[in-house]
Amino acid sequence: MAGRGRSRQLKLLGNMFWFGSVLTVLTAQLQNVCAQPESSVLTVADANWTLILEGEWMLKFYAPWCPACQHIQADWEAFAKLSQSLGIFVGNVDVTQQPGLSGRFLVTSLPTIFHAKDGSFRRYMSSRTIDDIQAYVIQKKWEAVEPLPGWKSPSSILMSGMAGLFRLSVWIRQIHTYLTNTLGIPSWGSYVIFAIITLFLGLLLGLMLVLIADCICPSRPKYKEDKSVVLQKDDGSEDEVDDTLIEEKHTSDLDNESERVSGEEEEFTEEEGSPGTEAAAGGSAQVTMRKRKPQGSNSPEAT
Repeated sequence: MAGRGRSRQLKLLGNMFWFGSVLTVLTAQLQNVCAQPESSVLTVADANWTLILEGEWMLKFYAPWCPACQHIQADWEAFAKLSQSLGIFVGNVDVTQQPGLSGRFLVTSLPTIFHAKDGSFRRYMSSRTIDDIQAYVIQKKWEAVEPLPGWKSPSSILMSGMAGLFRLSVWIRQIHTYLTNTLGIPSWGSYVIFAIITLFLGLLLGLMLVLIADCICPSRPKYKEDKSVVLQKDDGSEDEVDDTLIEEKHTSDLDNESERVSGEEEEFTEEEGSPGTEAAAGGSAQVTMRKRKPQGSNSPEAT
């Protein structure tokens, strides 16, 4: 009995020792976590980027794989600790996680630092040491820097479209990786698929633009124009017919007049050449003169 009680005591002591060791380790880890200072750098993403439109900000664009970004990380953290005393906000943007923001700010090199003051943005181009960055804010050196123009502002429509293009490029790259690595499609096959999709989308967009233009500015029906042309042609033909009839009538009158004159001349010739007395000749001449008088428009009788 005494041996069993002693073994139980030893077992209980062992359990208590194990529990104490575990509790000590957990306490030490908890102290280490509490001892680590909380970072004063704010994370800016597509969802909350409008926060930088108010107040004064210093914003850094970086990538985890960038050596220059890693080199200034300690100074940036130290500068963020002074942000409360300086009355500013210090933020970070990971371009690998937020491609839309990198397109909105048109970031082409890393690291890139921007200064924002009530929606007015300026790119920081000086030294990246903590002293220079602090002097840039305290001495208001940013006032000597020309702000970004309105069309290049991150809140403009153009830069919003640029943000969408950057997000689209990342999405296309992810699809290409899925097609080539997961599905085993060769690279040229992936390019062919993207080319076909691009052509189809282009045709669809062109059709939509044509429909919109036709709804806004509808074209006039062609049959009305054809009808007016036919009417004009018909009017012209009637005028031509009338002119032709007048000309034909005038020509026929001239022909009749010429025939009548030629007949009288023949009669006059016959009377002049026949034998007879002078009285007969005189009588024929009088008859001929009487017949010829109505021809002249300027004769006394006509007058």
